[in-house]
Amino acid sequence: MRASDAERERIAELLREAVAEGRLEMDEFEQRLETAYTARTHGELEPLVRDLPAPGTAVAPVGSSAPAPPRGSAANWPARIGSTATSKGGFALWGGFNRKGRWTVSRKFTAFAMWGGGEIDLREADFEDREVVIRCIAIMGGIHVTAPPELNVDVRGVGIMGGFGEGPNEDGETVPEAPRVRITGLALMGGVGVERKRTKAERRRLKEAEEAERAVRERQRLDGPDQGRGGGGRKELG
Repeated sequence: MRASDAERERIAELLREAVAEGRLEMDEFEQRLETAYTARTHGELEPLVRDLPAPGTAVAPVGSSAPAPPRGSAANWPARIGSTATSKGGFALWGGFNRKGRWTVSRKFTAFAMWGGGEIDLREADFEDREVVIRCIAIMGGIHVTAPPELNVDVRGVGIMGGFGEGPNEDGETVPEAPRVRITGLALMGGVGVERKRTKAERRRLKEAEEAERAVRERQRLDGPDQGRGGGGRKELG
């Protein structure tokens, strides 16, 4: 059957998700994307995503030598829930603490900072449970929480002569597969800030994917409306 413009765009979106999760190299993404935009039939579109899972789903390793699943905002949420906690809290007094990179958040995590600071980065973290509570207490100090845009985060803290709330957020939509994280606590003459943004590696992959897609669309525009789809009725993508 003939493929529609909407079906070609759906395949392109799946390819963009795959490159953002690190499943496709940039040159392979560009080749598949160009094929998607020039495809005439369903039979040409289906092989482009046949070896890709749905965005955000886990893939069981084939053997012990299988590569680790990609990390990042939307990568493998189901596989990142249910591990044994590696940290149940952080404490800073005239100093600092940080939890970032590969670590597992306990279902109840308590952070305390007095005349000091703490950093809690959830972007590459695993989670002991689907429902997680992070309790932050900052007294004349500060605690900063960084979460990926797709994570379900609920901020319910209190600031007294200080601040407790969300800061700048990157564009992104929460996904039902991701854990629910409730951030609560108290900031007394201090601050607790919650920021939602992607890792540098993920932002770089997304930027490269956007540049590759622009290049493909430009080639399509220069090829002319009658190239690749057999003539009449093609909508320009440029």
